[in-house]
Amino acid sequence: MASSISIYNPRICTCCISGGGSGGSGGRERRVSLEPPPPISNAPISSPLTGRREILLRCSEIAVLGAILNLSGKKPNYLGVQKNTPGLALCPATNNCISTSENISDLTHYAPPWNYNPKEGRGSKKPVSREQAMEELITVIKSTKPDNFTPRIKEKTEDYIRVEYESPVLGFIDDVEFWFPLGNKSIVQYRSASRSGNFDFDINRKRIKALRLALENKGWASEKKI
Repeated sequence: MASSISIYNPRICTCCISGGGSGGSGGRERRVSLEPPPPISNAPISSPLTGRREILLRCSEIAVLGAILNLSGKKPNYLGVQKNTPGLALCPATNNCISTSENISDLTHYAPPWNYNPKEGRGSKKPVSREQAMEELITVIKSTKPDNFTPRIKEKTEDYIRVEYESPVLGFIDDVEFWFPLGNKSIVQYRSASRSGNFDFDINRKRIKALRLALENKGWASEKKI
């Protein structure tokens, strides 16, 4: 049996194998690739589902770390309406708090109060009671979540509401208070402060602004825009 090999392509080997004796003419041709096989990668095959699972896993790990370190902090003992001079507490020296109790010259911490029956609006047409205004505020608190913080109402009396806002990942807590002074005036005092850290990247001020804008759609007004 005779055989012959003819190479016509540097990457393909063509083998002509003849059979059937010395004068056999019924050969068959076979081509063999001379290229090395592609390297096998050990990298895992990724997919959008795998990416989402990894993100959720990392977020869970961070949340657990926050719980271990107790990043939520303890509720400050000075929250609530102050007894000596009726009003909400002043802010600490840190840049993560705003309050209507601050001096108007303190541009870092001062924020103007709200009026739920402004004279230029529904106050002269169809004013609402303090109870109705508190329900409007609670509705806005539950439906407005700036920066994806989760609000939880922790206290509610006839003239006071305290809300805890929890950050979406590490579980930081911000304390936000609203005081409706008893009397004929329709003024609302408030205070929004982070429990930990020195800076809040204006989260507290953004939160109060978002709440104010939503309340303005219901007829409220600010004594001064912030």
